[in-house]
Amino acid sequence: MTQELERLQSRVRLARGLTLASYAALLALLTAWFLVLRPAPGEHPWVVWLWHLAPLLAFAPSILRGRPRAHAWLCFFLLILFIEAVLAAGNPATFGLGLAYSLLVGILFVAAMYYARWKGQLLRAGNGG
Repeated sequence: MTQELERLQSRVRLARGLTLASYAALLALLTAWFLVLRPAPGEHPWVVWLWHLAPLLAFAPSILRGRPRAHAWLCFFLLILFIEAVLAAGNPATFGLGLAYSLLVGILFVAAMYYARWKGQLLRAGNGG
């Protein structure tokens, strides 16, 4: 194996680890935010929590299998979440959670984007094309 392929494999491992860690952290943050930290009396915070987590969890099987195309589609979905996160960070009542939300979505976006790119390059190099 050439030095370039070894370097590409190490990049893929780094991006995959960062993707999985930030994906899990994002799920944990949303769970803490909607079910523990901000539930209002008489409301149903689990509905809002489920509304946020269902689309993210739909990506879970493909992300866990390491499919580059699923990572690319996750990036498109994360753009929507980033808008919500920035709006939450702009609100003084949710500034801290919104800032953490923005950072996690940004880290996940970059990690998933690079994983999709580098894993695709690695697959093409391994298949001879």
